[in-house]
Amino acid sequence: MEMIILLCVIAYILGSIPSGLWIGKIFYKKDIRDFGSGNLGATNSFRVLGVKPGIVVTVMDILKGTVATLLPFFFQLDVSHHFWLLTGVFAIIGHSFPIFARFKGGKAVATSAGVILAYAPWLFVAALLIFVISLKLSKFVSLSSMIAATSALIISIFSFDWILVGIIAAIAAFIIYRHIPNIKRIKKGEEPKITWM
Repeated sequence: MEMIILLCVIAYILGSIPSGLWIGKIFYKKDIRDFGSGNLGATNSFRVLGVKPGIVVTVMDILKGTVATLLPFFFQLDVSHHFWLLTGVFAIIGHSFPIFARFKGGKAVATSAGVILAYAPWLFVAALLIFVISLKLSKFVSLSSMIAATSALIISIFSFDWILVGIIAAIAAFIIYRHIPNIKRIKKGEEPKITWM
């Protein structure tokens, strides 16, 4: 039990790494919280820093979730694979409420995707395809994120892994909750669309 708690703490710290903030400050002398949506996630990194650094931030945020989810495997703990989801969830919490950025983080889309990638790669691929298609059609990252999260929930049901379904349901609900301001802007026609795809 002590080891599981330790891994959850490590996962939270990994999730707390503010990729967009650090890359913006170190390489571009910009605090992305002062621009765009003010969010620390990958989407605002694309808007403020550009496509290439945005891709780097996205990959880093995904890897935070993936590495955190695989911590029980790395430490060779003899526990159920469902414990992988537990450490993954702590990375999502860390990303959304990072200790290194005054507990104001991103919306957890990329890090959640990283958790799914580690636990159920097939589900990650399916959700990613849906995200890309939605983004291509709508040009809204926020809308595409919510559609992908909801689709992941629906698809996960066919795995008959009810713990996975429960976790995905919680993640999807959290992602939608974090996007409430975006939903309001979409309704008002004020949500910015991407221009690079």
